[in-house]
Order: sequence, then structure tokens, then C-alpha cells
Amino acid sequence: MDALDQRILDCLQRDASVTNQSLAEEVGLSPSACLKRVKRLRESGIIDRVVALLNPEAIGDSLYFIVEVTMERDHKRLYKRFEERALAASEVKQCYQVTGECDFVLIVSVSDMNAYDRFCESVLYADENMRKFRTLLSRKRSKFDTSASLAIET
Repeated sequence: MDALDQRILDCLQRDASVTNQSLAEEVGLSPSACLKRVKRLRESGIIDRVVALLNPEAIGDSLYFIVEVTMERDHKRLYKRFEERALAASEVKQCYQVTGECDFVLIVSVSDMNAYDRFCESVLYADENMRKFRTLLSRKRSKFDTSASLAIET
């Protein structure tokens, strides 16, 4: 991946609906060369998927929680079982296995506290290896950025 590929990716991360013509002009390529590069980036898996990001305020009320989960025993099979349960839950928008004081951090979105209670029962309390969890309620989202960090080589 060279600097042109990185510029293409930066543009697409800001707005994936940009036309190939506009993208080519912005990065300084011919439209055909730009299209070939984008196709190669998709085929190589660098571009994983293209999605529409929704405005949560426009679609209705949602509560966002950051949930820190600490497991009882440190065992790969038990961690995998919890991770599979978390990934299967539609309320879990992001799941990270982390180091430090807890083992997992989940970003959870639900419509109300009753929905969060149901999530806790079906995902957190349902795992026998879950020792404890700590819930942080997001009062305000100041920044949300889905772009990947790209190291631009000079």
C-alpha cells in the first residue's frame, strides 16, 4: 500500500458515497486508475465493507453503556464462550478483549433501562465465568470516528 492508496482510503473513510470521478480528482489520479486501486483495496480485504452510519438522535432515543466485564477464571475456552455470546447479542455494538483491571469492554446500545436489564440477564449473568461487571452510562457522545489510523509514508 502506497501513499496514493492511503489518500484514497482517507477520502473513502470520510465519505464512501463519493463518486469515482470526484475521488480520482481529489487524489490526483485518472478515474480508471482510481477505480482499479479501489477494486484492489476491496479484493485484498483492506476495505472490509461499506456501510451507512445512522444518526442516533434522528432515529430515536437510545442509551449507550460502556460495560467492563471481569471474568472469574482466565481460560481461553471460557473467554471464547463469553465473546461468542456477546457477539451474538444485537445490543453489543463493539466488543474488545482488553488487558488491565477487566477482561472485556462492551459498547452496548439499548432503548431503555428495562432493555438493559434484559441484556444483563441474557448475556452477562448467563455466563458462569463472569465474576463482575461495571456499567458506565454515556451521557453525551462528543466524538465518534470510524476511520482507521493510516500511517502515511513519505
